[in-house]
Amino acid sequence: MKKPFNILFLCTGNSCRSQIAEGWAKWYNESLFKNQYEIQSAGIETHGKNPRAITIMADVSIDVSKQESTKVTTAMLQNADLVVTVCGHADGHCPILPAGTNKEHWPLDDPAKASGSEEEIMNVFRASRDDIKFRVEDLLTRYSTSNSANNSNNPITTAKKNPAASMGFFERYLTLWVALCIIAGIGLGHLIPQFFHRIADFEIAKINLPVAVLLWLMIVPMLLKIDLKALKNVTQHWRGISVTLFINWAVKPFSMALLGWFFIGYLFYDWLPEDQIDSYIAGLIILAAAPCTAMVFVWSNLSRGEPHFTLSQVALNDVIMIFAFAPIVALLLGISSIYVPWETLLLSVLLYIVVPLIIATLWRKFLLSRDNGQKKLDKTLKTLHPWSLTALLATLIMLFGFQGEQIINQPLVIVLLAIPILIQVLFNSGLAYLMNRAVKSPHCIAGPSALIGASNFFELAVATAIALFGFKSGAALATVVGVLVEVPIMLFAVRVINSSAAWYEKGKGIQSYDECCPRK
Repeated sequence: MKKPFNILFLCTGNSCRSQIAEGWAKWYNESLFKNQYEIQSAGIETHGKNPRAITIMADVSIDVSKQESTKVTTAMLQNADLVVTVCGHADGHCPILPAGTNKEHWPLDDPAKASGSEEEIMNVFRASRDDIKFRVEDLLTRYSTSNSANNSNNPITTAKKNPAASMGFFERYLTLWVALCIIAGIGLGHLIPQFFHRIADFEIAKINLPVAVLLWLMIVPMLLKIDLKALKNVTQHWRGISVTLFINWAVKPFSMALLGWFFIGYLFYDWLPEDQIDSYIAGLIILAAAPCTAMVFVWSNLSRGEPHFTLSQVALNDVIMIFAFAPIVALLLGISSIYVPWETLLLSVLLYIVVPLIIATLWRKFLLSRDNGQKKLDKTLKTLHPWSLTALLATLIMLFGFQGEQIINQPLVIVLLAIPILIQVLFNSGLAYLMNRAVKSPHCIAGPSALIGASNFFELAVATAIALFGFKSGAALATVVGVLVEVPIMLFAVRVINSSAAWYEKGKGIQSYDECCPRK
Protein backbone atom coordinates (compact mmCIF):
# COMPACT_ATOMS: atom_id res chain seq x y z
CA MET A 1 0.00 0.00 0.00
CA LYS A 2 1.27 3.46 -0.91
CA LYS A 3 2.47 5.57 2.01
CA PRO A 4 0.17 8.55 2.75
CA PHE A 5 1.58 11.93 1.77
CA ASN A 6 2.91 13.47 5.01
CA ILE A 7 2.33 17.19 5.66
CA LEU A 8 3.92 18.97 8.62
CA PHE A 9 2.66 22.44 9.64
CA LEU A 10 5.42 24.30 11.46
CA CYS A 11 5.30 27.52 13.48
CA THR A 12 7.13 29.06 16.43
CA GLY A 13 5.26 27.59 19.40
CA ASN A 14 2.70 25.18 17.88
CA SER A 15 -0.01 26.92 19.86
CA CYS A 16 -2.30 28.65 17.37
CA ARG A 17 -1.80 28.91 13.59
CA SER A 18 -0.25 25.48 13.07
CA GLN A 19 -2.86 23.94 15.37
CA ILE A 20 -5.65 25.52 13.32
CA ALA A 21 -4.00 24.34 10.08
CA GLU A 22 -3.70 20.80 11.45
CA GLY A 23 -7.37 20.84 12.47
CA TRP A 24 -8.59 22.00 9.07
CA ALA A 25 -6.27 19.61 7.21
CA LYS A 26 -7.46 16.61 9.20
CA TRP A 27 -11.08 17.61 8.64
CA TYR A 28 -10.64 18.02 4.87
CA ASN A 29 -8.50 14.87 4.67
CA GLU A 30 -11.26 12.80 6.22
CA SER A 31 -14.27 14.43 4.55
CA LEU A 32 -12.96 15.12 1.03
CA PHE A 33 -9.64 13.37 0.37
CA LYS A 34 -10.31 9.85 1.67
CA ASN A 35 -7.43 9.96 4.17
CA GLN A 36 -4.74 10.12 1.49
CA TYR A 37 -2.69 12.42 3.75
CA GLU A 38 -0.92 12.08 7.08
CA ILE A 39 -1.23 15.40 8.95
CA GLN A 40 0.82 16.72 11.87
CA SER A 41 1.95 20.04 13.32
CA ALA A 42 4.87 21.12 15.49
CA GLY A 43 6.78 24.17 16.69
CA ILE A 44 10.38 25.35 16.89
CA GLU A 45 9.44 25.61 20.58
CA THR A 46 6.33 24.56 22.53
CA HIS A 47 4.07 27.23 24.01
CA GLY A 48 1.00 25.13 24.78
CA LYS A 49 -2.34 25.35 22.95
CA ASN A 50 -4.06 28.72 22.71
CA PRO A 51 -7.57 28.52 24.29
CA ARG A 52 -8.96 31.00 21.78
CA ALA A 53 -7.78 28.81 18.90
CA ILE A 54 -9.61 25.88 20.44
CA THR A 55 -12.76 28.01 20.83
CA ILE A 56 -12.92 29.39 17.29
CA MET A 57 -12.33 25.93 15.80
CA ALA A 58 -15.08 24.52 18.02
CA ASP A 59 -17.35 27.18 16.51
CA VAL A 60 -17.04 25.37 13.17
CA SER A 61 -17.39 21.95 14.82
CA ILE A 62 -13.72 20.98 14.66
CA ASP A 63 -12.18 19.77 17.93
CA VAL A 64 -8.48 20.61 18.20
CA SER A 65 -8.38 20.29 21.98
CA LYS A 66 -6.95 16.77 21.74
CA GLN A 67 -4.07 17.86 19.50
CA GLU A 68 -0.71 18.18 21.21
CA SER A 69 1.64 21.17 21.30
CA THR A 70 4.78 19.43 20.06
CA LYS A 71 8.36 20.43 19.42
CA VAL A 72 9.59 19.47 15.98
CA THR A 73 11.90 16.45 15.86
CA THR A 74 14.33 15.06 13.33
CA ALA A 75 12.00 12.09 12.82
CA MET A 76 9.12 14.41 11.94
CA LEU A 77 11.22 16.18 9.33
CA GLN A 78 12.47 12.92 7.86
CA ASN A 79 8.91 11.58 7.55
CA ALA A 80 7.51 14.77 6.05
CA ASP A 81 6.94 15.03 2.30
CA LEU A 82 5.98 18.69 2.70
CA VAL A 83 6.74 21.23 5.43
CA VAL A 84 4.48 24.28 5.57
CA THR A 85 5.81 27.15 7.69
CA VAL A 86 2.98 29.40 8.85
CA CYS A 87 4.97 32.26 10.38
CA GLY A 88 8.08 34.25 9.53
CA HIS A 89 10.03 33.08 12.58
CA ALA A 90 9.49 29.41 11.75
CA ASP A 91 10.39 30.07 8.12
CA GLY A 92 13.63 31.79 9.12
CA HIS A 93 14.57 29.20 11.74
CA CYS A 94 13.33 26.10 9.94
CA PRO A 95 15.83 23.25 10.34
CA ILE A 96 17.61 21.97 7.25
CA LEU A 97 15.21 19.64 5.49
CA PRO A 98 16.11 16.20 4.16
CA ALA A 99 16.67 15.92 0.41
CA GLY A 100 13.38 15.53 -1.45
CA THR A 101 11.22 17.27 1.20
CA ASN A 102 9.21 20.14 -0.23
CA LYS A 103 8.71 23.39 1.66
CA GLU A 104 6.04 26.07 1.41
CA HIS A 105 5.67 29.28 3.41
CA TRP A 106 2.45 31.03 4.46
CA PRO A 107 3.14 34.53 5.88
CA LEU A 108 0.31 34.49 8.42
CA ASP A 109 -0.05 37.20 11.05
CA ASP A 110 -0.17 35.94 14.64
CA PRO A 111 -3.72 36.39 16.02
CA ALA A 112 -2.32 35.88 19.54
CA LYS A 113 -0.80 39.38 19.24
CA ALA A 114 -4.22 41.00 18.66
CA SER A 115 -5.30 43.68 21.13
CA GLY A 116 -8.57 45.37 22.05
CA SER A 117 -11.80 44.03 23.51
CA GLU A 118 -12.37 40.30 23.76
CA GLU A 119 -14.78 40.44 20.82
CA GLU A 120 -12.24 42.33 18.70
CA ILE A 121 -9.54 39.80 19.54
CA MET A 122 -11.86 36.89 18.73
CA ASN A 123 -12.71 38.49 15.37
CA VAL A 124 -8.98 38.50 14.54
CA PHE A 125 -8.80 34.80 15.47
CA ARG A 126 -11.85 34.02 13.30
CA ALA A 127 -10.37 35.88 10.33
CA SER A 128 -7.14 33.90 10.73
CA ARG A 129 -9.11 30.64 10.98
CA ASP A 130 -11.01 31.40 7.75
CA ASP A 131 -7.84 32.40 5.92
CA ILE A 132 -6.13 29.17 6.95
CA LYS A 133 -9.17 27.17 5.90
CA PHE A 134 -8.94 28.35 2.27
CA ARG A 135 -5.17 27.86 2.19
CA VAL A 136 -5.45 24.31 3.53
CA GLU A 137 -8.18 23.37 1.05
CA ASP A 138 -6.08 24.74 -1.79
CA LEU A 139 -2.96 22.96 -0.54
CA LEU A 140 -4.61 19.55 -0.28
CA THR A 141 -6.23 20.00 -3.69
CA ARG A 142 -2.93 20.90 -5.34
CA TYR A 143 -0.98 18.03 -3.83
CA SER A 144 -3.79 15.60 -4.50
CA THR A 145 -3.43 16.57 -8.17
CA SER A 146 0.36 16.25 -8.25
CA ASN A 147 0.48 12.98 -6.32
CA SER A 148 -2.09 11.38 -8.58
CA ALA A 149 -1.00 12.81 -11.89
CA ASN A 150 -0.75 9.37 -13.44
CA ASN A 151 -4.07 8.18 -12.04
CA SER A 152 -6.76 8.55 -14.69
CA ASN A 153 -9.42 7.85 -12.07
CA ASN A 154 -8.42 10.81 -9.94
CA PRO A 155 -11.23 13.40 -10.27
CA ILE A 156 -8.97 16.38 -9.72
CA THR A 157 -6.46 15.27 -12.34
CA THR A 158 -9.30 14.60 -14.74
CA ALA A 159 -10.70 18.07 -14.06
CA LYS A 160 -7.39 19.64 -14.93
CA LYS A 161 -7.56 18.05 -18.37
CA ASN A 162 -11.30 18.53 -18.76
CA PRO A 163 -12.90 21.32 -16.68
CA ALA A 164 -16.38 19.80 -16.95
CA ALA A 165 -15.22 16.65 -15.19
CA SER A 166 -15.08 18.27 -11.75
CA MET A 167 -18.61 19.64 -12.01
CA GLY A 168 -21.56 17.88 -10.47
CA PHE A 169 -23.42 15.42 -12.67
CA PHE A 170 -26.42 17.72 -13.05
CA GLU A 171 -24.40 20.88 -13.70
CA ARG A 172 -22.17 19.13 -16.23
CA TYR A 173 -25.14 18.10 -18.37
CA LEU A 174 -27.36 21.12 -17.72
CA THR A 175 -27.75 21.76 -21.45
CA LEU A 176 -29.01 18.19 -21.92
CA TRP A 177 -31.54 18.52 -19.08
CA VAL A 178 -32.86 21.77 -20.53
CA ALA A 179 -33.21 20.09 -23.95
CA LEU A 180 -35.15 17.23 -22.34
CA CYS A 181 -37.34 19.76 -20.54
CA ILE A 182 -38.11 21.37 -23.91
CA ILE A 183 -39.29 18.02 -25.25
CA ALA A 184 -41.21 17.11 -22.09
CA GLY A 185 -42.79 20.54 -21.75
CA ILE A 186 -43.92 20.70 -25.37
CA GLY A 187 -45.34 17.16 -25.17
CA LEU A 188 -47.20 17.74 -21.91
CA GLY A 189 -48.45 21.10 -23.14
CA HIS A 190 -50.20 19.31 -26.01
CA LEU A 191 -51.44 16.36 -23.95
CA ILE A 192 -52.78 18.20 -20.88
CA PRO A 193 -53.09 21.90 -21.74
CA GLN A 194 -55.80 22.43 -19.10
CA PHE A 195 -53.30 21.55 -16.35
CA PHE A 196 -50.94 24.32 -17.43
CA HIS A 197 -53.78 26.83 -17.70
CA ARG A 198 -54.84 26.06 -14.14
CA ILE A 199 -51.29 26.61 -12.91
CA ALA A 200 -51.26 29.97 -14.70
CA ASP A 201 -54.41 31.02 -12.81
CA PHE A 202 -52.78 30.75 -9.36
CA GLU A 203 -51.71 34.40 -9.16
CA ILE A 204 -51.62 37.12 -6.53
CA ALA A 205 -50.57 40.62 -7.63
CA LYS A 206 -49.35 39.06 -10.92
CA ILE A 207 -47.02 36.72 -8.99
CA ASN A 208 -47.63 33.09 -9.89
CA LEU A 209 -47.67 31.15 -6.60
CA PRO A 210 -46.54 27.70 -7.87
CA VAL A 211 -43.64 29.33 -9.69
CA ALA A 212 -42.79 31.42 -6.62
CA VAL A 213 -42.52 28.26 -4.52
CA LEU A 214 -40.35 26.52 -7.11
CA LEU A 215 -38.08 29.53 -7.47
CA TRP A 216 -37.63 29.84 -3.71
CA LEU A 217 -36.57 26.19 -3.71
CA MET A 218 -33.95 27.15 -6.32
CA ILE A 219 -32.77 30.47 -4.90
CA VAL A 220 -32.66 29.94 -1.11
CA PRO A 221 -30.21 26.97 -1.20
CA MET A 222 -27.89 29.01 -3.44
CA LEU A 223 -27.94 31.99 -1.09
CA LEU A 224 -27.46 29.69 1.90
CA LYS A 225 -23.91 29.12 0.64
CA ILE A 226 -23.11 32.84 0.82
CA ASP A 227 -21.47 34.23 3.95
CA LEU A 228 -22.17 37.96 4.01
CA LYS A 229 -19.31 38.35 6.49
CA ALA A 230 -17.07 37.97 3.44
CA LEU A 231 -17.92 41.60 2.63
CA LYS A 232 -15.15 42.63 5.01
CA ASN A 233 -12.65 41.27 2.46
CA VAL A 234 -13.84 43.31 -0.53
CA THR A 235 -10.90 45.72 -0.35
CA GLN A 236 -8.29 42.95 -0.30
CA HIS A 237 -8.40 42.61 -4.10
CA TRP A 238 -9.90 46.00 -4.92
CA ARG A 239 -8.70 46.05 -8.53
CA GLY A 240 -10.51 42.82 -9.40
CA ILE A 241 -13.58 43.87 -7.41
CA SER A 242 -13.70 47.22 -9.24
CA VAL A 243 -13.40 45.61 -12.67
CA THR A 244 -16.11 43.05 -11.91
CA LEU A 245 -18.51 45.68 -10.56
CA PHE A 246 -17.94 47.82 -13.65
CA ILE A 247 -18.63 44.89 -15.99
CA ASN A 248 -21.63 43.58 -14.00
CA TRP A 249 -23.46 46.84 -13.51
CA ALA A 250 -22.17 49.35 -16.09
CA VAL A 251 -21.44 47.16 -19.12
CA LYS A 252 -23.29 43.84 -19.19
CA PRO A 253 -26.95 44.98 -19.02
CA PHE A 254 -26.33 47.80 -21.50
CA SER A 255 -24.29 45.69 -23.94
CA MET A 256 -27.04 43.06 -23.88
CA ALA A 257 -29.64 45.73 -24.59
CA LEU A 258 -27.60 46.87 -27.61
CA LEU A 259 -27.23 43.29 -28.83
CA GLY A 260 -30.94 42.70 -28.36
CA TRP A 261 -31.90 45.82 -30.26
CA PHE A 262 -29.54 44.94 -33.11
CA PHE A 263 -30.10 41.18 -33.47
CA ILE A 264 -33.72 40.77 -32.32
CA GLY A 265 -35.09 44.20 -33.20
CA TYR A 266 -33.34 44.50 -36.57
CA LEU A 267 -31.25 41.65 -38.00
CA PHE A 268 -33.58 38.75 -37.07
CA TYR A 269 -36.81 40.78 -37.09
CA ASP A 270 -38.35 39.06 -40.11
CA TRP A 271 -37.66 35.58 -38.74
CA LEU A 272 -39.37 36.08 -35.38
CA PRO A 273 -43.04 36.52 -34.41
CA GLU A 274 -43.65 40.27 -34.60
CA ASP A 275 -45.83 40.43 -31.51
CA GLN A 276 -43.02 38.98 -29.33
CA ILE A 277 -40.06 41.10 -30.50
CA ASP A 278 -40.24 43.56 -27.59
CA SER A 279 -40.77 40.70 -25.16
CA TYR A 280 -37.67 38.84 -26.40
CA ILE A 281 -35.58 42.00 -25.97
CA ALA A 282 -37.01 42.46 -22.47
CA GLY A 283 -36.06 38.89 -21.55
CA LEU A 284 -32.48 39.40 -22.72
CA ILE A 285 -32.19 42.62 -20.69
CA ILE A 286 -33.57 40.95 -17.55
CA LEU A 287 -31.19 38.02 -18.03
CA ALA A 288 -28.14 40.29 -18.15
CA ALA A 289 -29.19 42.60 -15.30
CA ALA A 290 -28.39 40.18 -12.46
CA PRO A 291 -24.92 38.62 -11.95
CA CYS A 292 -24.74 34.91 -11.16
CA THR A 293 -24.75 33.80 -7.52
CA ALA A 294 -24.28 30.02 -7.50
CA MET A 295 -22.56 28.62 -10.58
CA VAL A 296 -19.77 31.20 -10.29
CA PHE A 297 -18.26 29.10 -7.50
CA VAL A 298 -17.98 26.25 -10.01
CA TRP A 299 -16.44 28.51 -12.66
CA SER A 300 -14.05 30.07 -10.13
CA ASN A 301 -12.84 26.67 -8.98
CA LEU A 302 -12.32 25.47 -12.55
CA SER A 303 -10.28 28.58 -13.38
CA ARG A 304 -8.17 28.18 -10.20
CA GLY A 305 -9.64 31.38 -8.75
CA GLU A 306 -8.79 32.89 -5.37
CA PRO A 307 -11.67 31.75 -3.11
CA HIS A 308 -11.72 34.82 -0.84
CA PHE A 309 -12.17 37.06 -3.87
CA THR A 310 -14.99 34.97 -5.33
CA LEU A 311 -16.91 34.78 -2.06
CA SER A 312 -16.58 38.49 -1.27
CA GLN A 313 -17.48 39.48 -4.85
CA VAL A 314 -20.63 37.34 -4.83
CA ALA A 315 -21.66 38.67 -1.41
CA LEU A 316 -21.18 42.25 -2.62
CA ASN A 317 -23.16 41.60 -5.83
CA ASP A 318 -26.03 40.12 -3.81
CA VAL A 319 -26.27 43.28 -1.72
CA ILE A 320 -26.01 45.59 -4.75
CA MET A 321 -28.67 43.55 -6.54
CA ILE A 322 -31.24 44.60 -3.93
CA PHE A 323 -30.87 48.24 -4.95
CA ALA A 324 -29.67 48.17 -8.59
CA PHE A 325 -31.57 45.35 -10.32
CA ALA A 326 -34.99 47.03 -10.57
CA PRO A 327 -33.74 50.49 -11.66
CA ILE A 328 -31.47 49.05 -14.37
CA VAL A 329 -34.22 46.79 -15.74
CA ALA A 330 -36.75 49.64 -15.66
CA LEU A 331 -34.32 52.05 -17.35
CA LEU A 332 -33.44 49.72 -20.21
CA LEU A 333 -37.00 48.55 -20.76
CA GLY A 334 -38.10 52.18 -20.76
CA ILE A 335 -35.47 53.07 -23.36
CA SER A 336 -36.77 50.12 -25.39
CA SER A 337 -40.31 51.60 -25.13
CA ILE A 338 -41.47 48.53 -23.22
CA TYR A 339 -44.05 49.16 -20.49
CA VAL A 340 -42.68 48.50 -17.01
CA PRO A 341 -45.16 47.62 -14.23
CA TRP A 342 -43.11 49.08 -11.38
CA GLU A 343 -45.19 47.50 -8.64
CA THR A 344 -44.64 44.02 -10.05
CA LEU A 345 -40.94 44.66 -10.66
CA LEU A 346 -40.37 45.85 -7.08
CA LEU A 347 -42.44 42.95 -5.75
CA SER A 348 -40.21 40.56 -7.73
CA VAL A 349 -37.11 42.11 -6.15
CA LEU A 350 -38.68 41.75 -2.71
CA LEU A 351 -39.82 38.15 -3.25
CA TYR A 352 -36.85 36.79 -5.19
CA ILE A 353 -33.89 38.77 -3.77
CA VAL A 354 -34.60 40.47 -0.44
CA VAL A 355 -36.70 37.84 1.31
CA PRO A 356 -34.64 34.80 0.18
CA LEU A 357 -31.42 36.60 1.17
CA ILE A 358 -32.78 37.35 4.65
CA ILE A 359 -34.07 33.80 5.09
CA ALA A 360 -30.80 32.25 3.89
CA THR A 361 -28.67 34.52 6.09
CA LEU A 362 -30.71 33.83 9.24
CA TRP A 363 -30.90 30.10 8.45
CA ARG A 364 -27.14 29.92 7.91
CA LYS A 365 -26.49 31.77 11.17
CA PHE A 366 -28.83 29.43 13.05
CA LEU A 367 -27.21 26.28 11.66
CA LEU A 368 -23.67 27.46 12.40
CA SER A 369 -24.63 28.46 15.95
CA ARG A 370 -25.55 24.86 16.84
CA ASP A 371 -23.25 22.05 17.89
CA ASN A 372 -21.41 20.66 14.85
CA GLY A 373 -22.71 23.69 12.96
CA GLN A 374 -20.55 23.31 9.86
CA LYS A 375 -21.58 19.69 9.44
CA LYS A 376 -25.25 20.65 9.90
CA LEU A 377 -24.90 23.35 7.24
CA ASP A 378 -23.23 20.92 4.83
CA LYS A 379 -25.93 18.31 5.49
CA THR A 380 -28.69 20.88 4.94
CA LEU A 381 -27.17 21.97 1.63
CA LYS A 382 -26.82 18.34 0.55
CA THR A 383 -30.46 17.66 1.45
CA LEU A 384 -31.73 20.75 -0.38
CA HIS A 385 -29.65 20.15 -3.52
CA PRO A 386 -31.94 17.58 -5.22
CA TRP A 387 -35.03 19.63 -4.32
CA SER A 388 -33.43 22.69 -5.87
CA LEU A 389 -32.60 20.81 -9.07
CA THR A 390 -36.10 19.31 -9.25
CA ALA A 391 -37.61 22.78 -8.84
CA LEU A 392 -35.51 24.11 -11.72
CA LEU A 393 -36.52 21.27 -14.04
CA ALA A 394 -40.21 21.58 -13.06
CA THR A 395 -40.13 25.32 -13.78
CA LEU A 396 -38.56 24.72 -17.20
CA ILE A 397 -41.14 22.06 -18.08
CA MET A 398 -43.95 24.48 -17.17
CA LEU A 399 -42.39 27.24 -19.26
CA PHE A 400 -42.03 25.04 -22.31
CA GLY A 401 -45.52 23.65 -21.74
CA PHE A 402 -46.80 27.16 -22.42
CA GLN A 403 -44.23 27.93 -25.13
CA GLY A 404 -44.62 24.66 -27.04
CA GLU A 405 -46.87 25.87 -29.84
CA GLN A 406 -44.69 28.91 -30.52
CA ILE A 407 -41.51 26.81 -30.60
CA ILE A 408 -43.05 24.29 -33.00
CA ASN A 409 -44.20 27.10 -35.30
CA GLN A 410 -40.88 28.95 -35.01
CA PRO A 411 -38.15 26.33 -34.32
CA LEU A 412 -35.40 28.85 -35.11
CA VAL A 413 -36.45 31.06 -32.19
CA ILE A 414 -34.17 29.36 -29.68
CA VAL A 415 -31.16 29.49 -32.01
CA LEU A 416 -31.71 33.15 -32.82
CA LEU A 417 -32.13 34.10 -29.15
CA ALA A 418 -28.96 32.18 -28.25
CA ILE A 419 -26.76 34.24 -30.58
CA PRO A 420 -26.81 37.57 -28.67
CA ILE A 421 -26.48 35.67 -25.37
CA LEU A 422 -23.36 33.86 -26.59
CA ILE A 423 -21.84 37.08 -27.91
CA GLN A 424 -22.44 38.99 -24.67
CA VAL A 425 -20.83 36.21 -22.58
CA LEU A 426 -17.70 36.22 -24.75
CA PHE A 427 -17.57 40.02 -24.94
CA ASN A 428 -18.00 40.67 -21.22
CA SER A 429 -15.70 37.88 -20.06
CA GLY A 430 -13.02 38.97 -22.52
CA LEU A 431 -13.33 42.63 -21.57
CA ALA A 432 -13.13 41.85 -17.85
CA TYR A 433 -10.11 39.60 -18.40
CA LEU A 434 -8.21 42.25 -20.38
CA MET A 435 -9.16 45.02 -17.95
CA ASN A 436 -7.84 42.97 -15.04
CA ARG A 437 -4.57 42.51 -16.90
CA ALA A 438 -4.41 46.25 -17.55
CA VAL A 439 -4.83 47.07 -13.83
CA LYS A 440 -2.34 44.30 -12.91
CA SER A 441 -4.70 41.94 -11.09
CA PRO A 442 -3.15 38.47 -10.64
CA HIS A 443 -4.51 35.68 -12.81
CA CYS A 444 -6.26 33.98 -9.86
CA ILE A 445 -8.36 37.18 -9.57
CA ALA A 446 -8.78 37.89 -13.28
CA GLY A 447 -10.21 34.41 -13.99
CA PRO A 448 -13.17 34.50 -11.60
CA SER A 449 -13.65 38.24 -12.26
CA ALA A 450 -14.12 37.54 -15.98
CA LEU A 451 -16.50 34.65 -15.31
CA ILE A 452 -18.57 36.50 -12.71
CA GLY A 453 -18.73 39.41 -15.14
CA ALA A 454 -20.13 37.21 -17.89
CA SER A 455 -22.50 34.76 -16.17
CA ASN A 456 -26.13 35.42 -15.27
CA PHE A 457 -28.43 34.75 -12.31
CA PHE A 458 -30.88 32.93 -14.58
CA GLU A 459 -33.17 31.77 -11.73
CA LEU A 460 -33.91 35.39 -10.83
CA ALA A 461 -34.24 36.31 -14.50
CA VAL A 462 -36.79 33.54 -15.13
CA ALA A 463 -38.81 34.57 -12.06
CA THR A 464 -38.84 38.26 -13.00
CA ALA A 465 -39.72 37.60 -16.65
CA ILE A 466 -42.67 35.43 -15.64
CA ALA A 467 -43.85 38.01 -13.09
CA LEU A 468 -43.62 40.91 -15.54
CA PHE A 469 -44.73 39.30 -18.79
CA GLY A 470 -46.23 35.88 -18.00
CA PHE A 471 -45.56 32.24 -18.76
CA LYS A 472 -46.37 32.52 -22.45
CA SER A 473 -44.18 35.55 -23.06
CA GLY A 474 -41.14 35.78 -25.26
CA ALA A 475 -39.33 37.28 -22.25
CA ALA A 476 -39.74 34.07 -20.27
CA LEU A 477 -38.49 32.03 -23.23
CA ALA A 478 -35.46 34.29 -23.72
CA THR A 479 -34.35 33.83 -20.10
CA VAL A 480 -34.68 30.05 -20.43
CA VAL A 481 -32.46 30.07 -23.52
CA GLY A 482 -29.87 31.65 -21.20
CA VAL A 483 -30.07 28.49 -19.09
CA LEU A 484 -29.69 26.34 -22.20
CA VAL A 485 -26.42 27.90 -23.35
CA GLU A 486 -24.90 28.73 -19.94
CA VAL A 487 -22.75 25.63 -19.36
CA PRO A 488 -21.11 25.10 -22.78
CA ILE A 489 -20.19 28.76 -23.31
CA MET A 490 -18.89 29.20 -19.75
CA LEU A 491 -16.78 26.04 -20.04
CA PHE A 492 -15.33 27.48 -23.24
CA ALA A 493 -14.49 30.70 -21.37
CA VAL A 494 -12.83 28.68 -18.60
CA ARG A 495 -10.65 26.86 -21.16
CA VAL A 496 -9.54 30.14 -22.73
CA ILE A 497 -8.70 31.66 -19.33
CA ASN A 498 -6.71 28.62 -18.20
CA SER A 499 -4.84 28.19 -21.47
CA SER A 500 -3.82 31.87 -21.55
CA ALA A 501 -2.45 31.99 -17.98
CA ALA A 502 1.19 32.02 -19.10
CA TRP A 503 0.55 34.91 -21.50
CA TYR A 504 -1.42 36.79 -18.84
CA GLU A 505 1.33 36.58 -16.22
CA LYS A 506 3.93 37.95 -18.66
CA GLY A 507 2.28 41.35 -18.14
CA LYS A 508 4.50 43.88 -16.38
CA GLY A 509 3.89 44.11 -12.63
CA ILE A 510 1.48 41.17 -12.46
CA GLN A 511 1.95 38.88 -9.45
CA SER A 512 2.31 35.17 -9.97
CA TYR A 513 0.12 32.60 -8.24
CA ASP A 514 2.84 31.92 -5.67
CA GLU A 515 2.97 35.60 -4.74
CA CYS A 516 -0.77 36.15 -4.55
CA CYS A 517 -3.06 33.26 -3.94
CA PRO A 518 -0.79 31.25 -3.26
CA ARG A 519 -0.71 28.64 -6.04
CA LYS A 520 1.76 26.52 -7.89
